[in-house]
Amino acid sequence: MRGLNKVTLIGNLGKDPEINVLEGNLPVAKFSLATTETWRDKAGQPQSSTDWHTVVAWRGVAELAQAYLRKGSLVYVEGKLKTRHYDDPATGQRRYVTEIIAEQVLLLDKKAGDAPTHPEP
Repeated sequence: MRGLNKVTLIGNLGKDPEINVLEGNLPVAKFSLATTETWRDKAGQPQSSTDWHTVVAWRGVAELAQAYLRKGSLVYVEGKLKTRHYDDPATGQRRYVTEIIAEQVLLLDKKAGDAPTHPEP
Protein backbone atom coordinates (compact mmCIF):
# COMPACT_ATOMS: atom_id res chain seq x y z
CA MET A 1 0.00 0.00 0.00
CA ARG A 2 1.25 3.48 -0.82
CA GLY A 3 1.46 6.18 1.80
CA LEU A 4 -0.05 9.63 1.72
CA ASN A 5 1.66 12.74 3.05
CA LYS A 6 -0.82 15.58 2.63
CA VAL A 7 -1.40 18.68 4.75
CA THR A 8 -4.14 21.27 4.25
CA LEU A 9 -4.17 24.39 6.43
CA ILE A 10 -6.06 27.67 6.50
CA GLY A 11 -4.60 30.34 8.72
CA ASN A 12 -2.94 33.72 9.12
CA LEU A 13 0.70 34.61 8.65
CA GLY A 14 2.49 35.50 11.86
CA LYS A 15 5.00 37.74 10.06
CA ASP A 16 6.13 38.62 6.56
CA PRO A 17 7.79 35.70 4.71
CA GLU A 18 11.58 35.41 4.90
CA ILE A 19 12.92 35.09 1.36
CA ASN A 20 16.29 33.67 0.37
CA VAL A 21 17.76 33.00 -3.05
CA LEU A 22 19.96 29.92 -3.08
CA GLU A 23 22.68 28.90 -5.47
CA GLY A 24 21.38 28.65 -9.02
CA ASN A 25 18.93 31.52 -8.42
CA LEU A 26 16.54 29.18 -6.53
CA PRO A 27 14.03 31.16 -4.41
CA VAL A 28 12.84 29.78 -1.07
CA ALA A 29 10.37 31.41 1.32
CA LYS A 30 9.75 30.57 4.96
CA PHE A 31 6.84 31.83 7.04
CA SER A 32 4.88 31.00 10.17
CA LEU A 33 1.19 30.20 9.90
CA ALA A 34 -1.28 30.31 12.79
CA THR A 35 -4.31 28.03 12.72
CA THR A 36 -6.95 28.59 15.38
CA GLU A 37 -9.58 26.10 16.45
CA THR A 38 -12.62 27.40 18.32
CA TRP A 39 -15.30 25.57 20.29
CA ARG A 40 -17.66 25.98 23.21
CA ASP A 41 -16.90 24.33 26.53
CA LYS A 42 -19.45 22.51 28.70
CA ALA A 43 -20.57 25.82 30.18
CA GLY A 44 -21.17 27.23 26.69
CA GLN A 45 -18.21 29.61 26.87
CA PRO A 46 -16.18 30.11 23.69
CA GLN A 47 -12.69 28.61 23.81
CA SER A 48 -9.86 28.64 21.28
CA SER A 49 -6.49 27.08 20.71
CA THR A 50 -3.85 28.31 18.26
CA ASP A 51 -1.14 26.16 16.68
CA TRP A 52 1.85 27.60 14.84
CA HIS A 53 3.27 25.92 11.74
CA THR A 54 6.48 26.61 9.84
CA VAL A 55 5.85 26.67 6.09
CA VAL A 56 8.59 26.46 3.46
CA ALA A 57 7.87 27.28 -0.18
CA TRP A 58 10.16 26.80 -3.17
CA ARG A 59 10.39 28.26 -6.68
CA GLY A 60 7.13 29.71 -8.01
CA VAL A 61 5.31 29.32 -4.71
CA ALA A 62 8.15 31.21 -3.00
CA GLU A 63 7.87 34.00 -5.58
CA LEU A 64 4.13 34.21 -4.92
CA ALA A 65 4.82 34.41 -1.17
CA GLN A 66 7.38 37.17 -1.69
CA ALA A 67 5.08 39.21 -3.90
CA TYR A 68 1.79 38.92 -2.06
CA LEU A 69 1.99 37.48 1.46
CA ARG A 70 2.22 39.81 4.43
CA LYS A 71 1.82 39.50 8.17
CA GLY A 72 -1.84 38.74 8.89
CA SER A 73 -2.65 37.43 5.39
CA LEU A 74 -5.31 34.71 5.38
CA VAL A 75 -4.06 31.83 3.24
CA TYR A 76 -4.84 28.27 2.27
CA VAL A 77 -1.71 26.09 2.21
CA GLU A 78 -1.56 22.63 0.71
CA GLY A 79 1.59 20.58 0.95
CA LYS A 80 3.38 17.80 2.80
CA LEU A 81 5.11 17.30 6.14
CA LYS A 82 8.88 17.07 6.16
CA THR A 83 11.01 16.38 9.24
CA ARG A 84 14.71 17.15 9.23
CA HIS A 85 17.34 17.12 11.92
CA TYR A 86 20.52 18.94 12.83
CA ASP A 87 23.07 18.82 15.63
CA ASP A 88 22.83 21.85 17.92
CA PRO A 89 26.36 23.28 18.15
CA ALA A 90 25.66 24.84 21.58
CA THR A 91 24.51 21.62 23.26
CA GLY A 92 25.68 18.89 20.90
CA GLN A 93 22.16 17.44 20.95
CA ARG A 94 20.29 16.34 17.86
CA ARG A 95 17.29 18.60 17.14
CA TYR A 96 14.31 17.77 14.96
CA VAL A 97 12.28 20.26 12.94
CA THR A 98 8.97 19.47 11.24
CA GLU A 99 7.89 21.84 8.47
CA ILE A 100 5.14 22.08 5.90
CA ILE A 101 6.55 22.04 2.36
CA ALA A 102 4.00 24.14 0.46
CA GLU A 103 2.94 22.86 -2.93
CA GLN A 104 0.10 25.34 -3.34
CA VAL A 105 -0.80 28.62 -1.64
CA LEU A 106 -4.13 30.34 -2.18
CA LEU A 107 -4.70 33.90 -1.01
CA LEU A 108 -8.07 34.01 0.71
CA ASP A 109 -8.21 37.68 1.64
CA LYS A 110 -7.13 39.10 -1.69
CA LYS A 111 -8.96 41.86 -3.49
CA ALA A 112 -10.02 41.58 -7.12
CA GLY A 113 -7.05 42.01 -9.44
CA ASP A 114 -4.47 40.91 -6.86
CA ALA A 115 -2.34 37.77 -6.90
CA PRO A 116 -3.03 34.65 -8.89
CA THR A 117 -4.37 31.71 -6.89
CA HIS A 118 -1.40 29.54 -7.79
CA PRO A 119 2.05 30.11 -9.28
CA GLU A 120 2.90 29.58 -12.90
CA PRO A 121 4.72 26.25 -13.39
